[in-house]
Amino acid sequence: MGQAGRIAVIGSGGIGGYLAGALEQVGHAVTLCVRTPFERLIVTDASGEREVPVRIVADPQEVGPAEWVLVTTKAQDTASAEPWFRRLVGPGTRVAVVQNGVDQAARARPHLAADVPVLPAIIYCSVERTAPGRITHHGSTKMSVPAGEDGAAFVRLFAGTPFEITQEADFTTVAWRKLLSNAVANPITALTLRRIAVFREPAIQELARGLMDEVIRVANAEGAKLTGEDGARILEGYLRFNGDGGSSMLYDRLAGRPLEHAHLTGAVVAAAERHGIDVPLNRTILALLVAASGQGLAGDR
Repeated sequence: MGQAGRIAVIGSGGIGGYLAGALEQVGHAVTLCVRTPFERLIVTDASGEREVPVRIVADPQEVGPAEWVLVTTKAQDTASAEPWFRRLVGPGTRVAVVQNGVDQAARARPHLAADVPVLPAIIYCSVERTAPGRITHHGSTKMSVPAGEDGAAFVRLFAGTPFEITQEADFTTVAWRKLLSNAVANPITALTLRRIAVFREPAIQELARGLMDEVIRVANAEGAKLTGEDGARILEGYLRFNGDGGSSMLYDRLAGRPLEHAHLTGAVVAAAERHGIDVPLNRTILALLVAASGQGLAGDR
């Protein structure tokens, strides 16, 4: 298959590795931009294990302009992409920010020229980085982007891959609906050190509903259109989901890495403060996440 386009993926975690593998498989020339180099990218999914022949680069000086740059770092690490932007972004380059939370494009914008198109993307994809360069896909391949020319180009980029991509006129609601899920699944799995099967327990379901009620009130104050039915569908989805799946925050907690709490639960609490909304459950969860972030499982270090 001929090379369809030059694509750079910044970030070698589960999402970055899986997106790189999906794009390479349909013929794109993919460069995976990493902080710490590794030799091979291995992706395991329902079809088995596959080595992905992408170019793996740790030095920004070794790359040049790409047609698309996909930012898949954790939200708090967005600024670390700036050295890559300086080399990868040229005339005609589009940047897509595929991250959790809200305001994805706003996080990248200060590090890019004003005329560079920046597209926020919401992703539903349960994928785990089990070791450097080793990615395991547990389920789901969906993304959403704002409707428009850049969104349509993003859909074309992923043509032929497993991803189903929707273009949304009301992206605010879509982003907050994903945050409604992330602000529950990520903290609860990370704090209990359990995978998604933890939501089969009645007490955890009750906690999840309480957290969601608070998030929905905040989301609506921010201009999203969410109801209790959105929360019910998400919780039902947890119960149907493969119990072996986890969350990116759980995987970071297990590895003792900093957690993405500031852009998930922290985003809810910050918006609640702007609107004068009381969110005691989310405040409690945020305090626990702050204490756990970056700590090994044996305690402080």
